[in-house]
Amino acid sequence: MTATPPDDEPDPWSLSLVARVERDAPGRRRPTHTDVLVAAARAVVLLLDDPRVTDPDGELHTAVQAWRDRRIRKICRRARGAAWDRTAALAHSEAGAGDAVVRVFAPHPREEVPDLLRPLQVGGLDLDDPEDLEVPGPDGVLTVRLTPGVTMTTGKAAAQVGHAAQLAYERLPHTEAWRRGGFGVRVVTGPVVLPPAERVDVRDGGFTEVAPGTVTASAGFEGTV
Repeated sequence: MTATPPDDEPDPWSLSLVARVERDAPGRRRPTHTDVLVAAARAVVLLLDDPRVTDPDGELHTAVQAWRDRRIRKICRRARGAAWDRTAALAHSEAGAGDAVVRVFAPHPREEVPDLLRPLQVGGLDLDDPEDLEVPGPDGVLTVRLTPGVTMTTGKAAAQVGHAAQLAYERLPHTEAWRRGGFGVRVVTGPVVLPPAERVDVRDGGFTEVAPGTVTASAGFEGTV
């Protein structure tokens, strides 16, 4: 684990992601690593595009704006059973992919975690992908490329692809067509293929798992949108 850099932000805010990961049981399938990442990226964008955020009078507008005005931070937690069910009482967006479901909640000051989220485990979420994992083609979706050689847990990677999807939503063209398609996302590991003007890059702050300034992910529309 890398050393934590000094935090010079006086009032940091965070966006909370919660992945549903139930106990192993006969007949129950655990979500795959990549499915959690896809669900996380979509859930982040669905929140940002929600009228509760985009409408200046929306119930989440002020909180999201306060968060956007600071260094963008996301924290991934996991929940199961009744703890997961209880989180539905909080304002959120939700997305699924395969057997994965991720909820994204309104941003909050880092030290003021909502009571329903506070007990949920942060860190330690590390899932696998099957050897025969099939990745869809790039048409109609945002492609998020994780940087080869950068090792991250599922929870850390979920935050990074969430960053990438957010930057794509805020900075890249074609968002209207992407919206009409339901904000589809695919996640792969590999070198970038788009020029800088057509992609967004995520440079990590270095607070957990990777060194400061590491490019963890890039995103862009590699196919027809």
